[in-house]
Amino acid sequence: MINIRIEVLNNCIQQINVYSIYIGKVLTETIYHEISELFYNKVTHECRYYLYNKSIKEVPYKFIKPHIKCAIEISFLPGMTDNIGNTAGQIVKEYLLSKNYIDKNVPIYGRSSKLILGIPDDIKEMYNPITECCTLIYTENNSYTWQYYGKQLISCNKTHTLNAQPVSINVDDNTLEKISREGINGNGTLGLSLPAMKIIKDYFNKLNRNPYDIELEALAQTWSEHCKHNIFCAAIDEITDGLYEHYIKRATREINSDICVSVFSDNAGAIIFDDKYLIVDKVETHNSPSALDPFGGSITGILGVNRDILGFGKGAEPIMNTYYFCFANELKEKLYRDKEHTSEVLQPEFIMKGIIRGINIGGNCSGIPTQLGSVYFDNRFCAKPLVFVGSVGIIPRNIDGYPSHIKDTKNGDKIVIIGGRVGKDGIHGATFSSEALSDNSPSTIVQIGDPITQKKLSNAILEARNLGLYNAITDNGAGGFSSSIGEMGKEGFRVDLSKVLLKNNNMAPWEIWVSESQERMTLAVPHKNLSILQQIMKKHDVEFSVIGEFNNSKKAIVQTASTVIMDIDTTFLHNGNPKMYLKTKPWLGKPAEIKRRPADIPIDIELKEMLSRHNICSKEFIAAQYDHEVQGSSILKPLQGKGRVCSEAVVSRPILSSTRGIVKSHGFGSSYGEIDTYHMAACAIDTAIRNYVAVGGNINHLALLDNFCWCDSYNQERLWQLKRAAQACYDYAIAFKTPFISGKDSMFNDFKGYNAEGKAVKISSPPSLLISAIGIMENIENAVSLDVKIPDDLIYVLGTTYDELARSEYQLYSGISNNNLPKVDAKSARKLYECYNKAIKEGLIVSAITPNLGGIIVALAKSLIAGNLGAAIDYTLIPSNINDLRTILFSESQSRILVTVAPQNQKKFEEIFNNVVFSNIGIITERKILSIKGILNVEVKDLTNHYLNN
Repeated sequence: MINIRIEVLNNCIQQINVYSIYIGKVLTETIYHEISELFYNKVTHECRYYLYNKSIKEVPYKFIKPHIKCAIEISFLPGMTDNIGNTAGQIVKEYLLSKNYIDKNVPIYGRSSKLILGIPDDIKEMYNPITECCTLIYTENNSYTWQYYGKQLISCNKTHTLNAQPVSINVDDNTLEKISREGINGNGTLGLSLPAMKIIKDYFNKLNRNPYDIELEALAQTWSEHCKHNIFCAAIDEITDGLYEHYIKRATREINSDICVSVFSDNAGAIIFDDKYLIVDKVETHNSPSALDPFGGSITGILGVNRDILGFGKGAEPIMNTYYFCFANELKEKLYRDKEHTSEVLQPEFIMKGIIRGINIGGNCSGIPTQLGSVYFDNRFCAKPLVFVGSVGIIPRNIDGYPSHIKDTKNGDKIVIIGGRVGKDGIHGATFSSEALSDNSPSTIVQIGDPITQKKLSNAILEARNLGLYNAITDNGAGGFSSSIGEMGKEGFRVDLSKVLLKNNNMAPWEIWVSESQERMTLAVPHKNLSILQQIMKKHDVEFSVIGEFNNSKKAIVQTASTVIMDIDTTFLHNGNPKMYLKTKPWLGKPAEIKRRPADIPIDIELKEMLSRHNICSKEFIAAQYDHEVQGSSILKPLQGKGRVCSEAVVSRPILSSTRGIVKSHGFGSSYGEIDTYHMAACAIDTAIRNYVAVGGNINHLALLDNFCWCDSYNQERLWQLKRAAQACYDYAIAFKTPFISGKDSMFNDFKGYNAEGKAVKISSPPSLLISAIGIMENIENAVSLDVKIPDDLIYVLGTTYDELARSEYQLYSGISNNNLPKVDAKSARKLYECYNKAIKEGLIVSAITPNLGGIIVALAKSLIAGNLGAAIDYTLIPSNINDLRTILFSESQSRILVTVAPQNQKKFEEIFNNVVFSNIGIITERKILSIKGILNVEVKDLTNHYLNN
């Protein structure tokens, strides 16, 4: 056996890519040279390789550039998924097999790292110690010294440890709480309440035994806030059935829309696309892992939500990714997770770059277009960003003669695991994300997804689906086997953990059971189909294992070989969790004061500075990293017009032979919640709907998804805010006739840590709500982009502008006094949107943009930037009862659309909108100047520069 270290230097950069390949057979020097040539281009790269047995220190090491005297090397910690390293190992093995240098039984493993030449000012800013290790290499007396930072690389114990440990819980309440808080033998939080721990104690006392650690871990996962949504389902004040049932599900039930096929009962929600297909949608959050490891957290999030689509019904195909990020602008002081200052909070820029890259790799390498995304900035997201990740899929309405959305395990079905192996990454993810981020947050919760493995997995699943080889499928998300097998096996199951394929050999049974290692799906497969299913998995290079059987025993039984280590009634497992009873009291908090800016700043300067604000300026630097054209379905793009302005909605054609399109948009509520979360939620709903309608989406074929991200959710005032927001979701879903089909809540977006002086610090993210809209348009040729196109087209404002600047971007920018929150009149808005749909179908709309953050003047500026044309405007014609100029221009009143119309269509257009508020406020001009009568003349080029934040 031998290790070969290959260093490849691109001559243009001071970074060496390193590939360490372990080969379980000694080969010739010629073959090692051939292996190294697999990794570089002789024209553009330099390469050097070294051979060693155990440590690089064993060989006379020289840098590829002799004059370089020091460098730092960054690599993943053991147990973390190393996609590049794994691929490198696979490349070498396939090459050696093709040359008959080895047989298939010779083990070959790869590992990657990057070697940065020279010493940076602060080594700690170069790597993330939660997932990576860093080695400083420097010369000393003509030899090289290796100095480790963070956790050192250590070899894993090769013993297969399968010993469950009994846990004594016949202890007092304080000790029970300590076990829950600190975990079993300090293994990480269980996150269970004292009432829950006491119920578990009573249950096992009736069985006259102590629970094994795996049983406590299974109950903690199943009963976690993340999985059971305890707060959203709890009785609260007078609402005995909980906010989720009373407001969200009840709205959908009462609307009773005939487009809904599967709601709130599967991995995702589904509505009708056409006579042959359903469209499936899911949006998740991955906040806590992304705070610790931004890249790993976000790539895991996007790949996980893709698996939610694969796990819908009999298996849908992912066809579109979406995202919404909430970042901080800056971290005003150093923060630490522990009092000893050993675990520092990551800088916002590091977090942002890692999260963006994770979504990039996850989507681009999976062949799924990332077509819609937005970003919102608030410094309260400094320690815990919000990372919303979404995925849209498509599935035939019927497969093999049966409705595709229906799945069910059968007695005797084999439990089949396909995809990635089980490792120590992702342990306690479910229980960890159910609490505030603190010094107790373990690094094992972080996972790193492998999009290549998942792509192969996806292809294999769709082929097996079409052959009807399994009865049910779901993903191994939060809680791993405990979640997937537990949910699928509510009638009963038996699992043998000794049959599970592992990537870490020193795993305890409870770790195997709750590990959230990625790229895994659980199938319920009739025994007769195992052989052909295994052949399909082998064809796609997807690992396959049979680890148990579903049955009707009403027992959840797990064993290691012949020893039973978990035996719990499935009724207790799923329904034994004590129900909470919550109380609220009115929110008394006040919005933070905003420093007042000078009142005499010219309007053109204000407009330019508004366009430069982080929440308004171009996010092209993000959108351009994501492949939105793969699969060839993109109609309305994430960047539109000559000026490449970020869009608020997109249109996709999933069936290339059809003219029917999917329309996807979203609306985000956060800042308005500082005053009233009811109106915040109403505005988020209206924003998502009007963005959807503006591009051509059919208001009568539309569904919504809700994603609540709350903070400190045992606080009665925060619960009052949550209740207000949920009530608005019901009221406005009913008023707009738009059912909810799926959602997610994340209730503890708080950071608890310490500052540089050791003082305790708590930072709560603001209560936030993302509303996603999905529906269809019958003809994609009617899709309307936001860029103005033709001089002399007429500019119209649809809807009324009110004195509503409270918590607006303009108020946050200027400090202007205004306590009037934007409010939504759903009845008039619905009427306007119906008229707009008619105008779309008649082809009367040339361009359209919705005034969102920054109001009408910002929306107008964006449309001119996109079209690279000018406009002549009379602001006094904007429908309003306001006298103040800036309020008219920057108000964030809802339910408004800014459109352009060809002059020859003026009469027909105005007839359609005869019974709603609208006004012709100006025309498009070839002269590239935004001219507002009596107020301002500014070149579109200047506006563009500020929008691009140049």
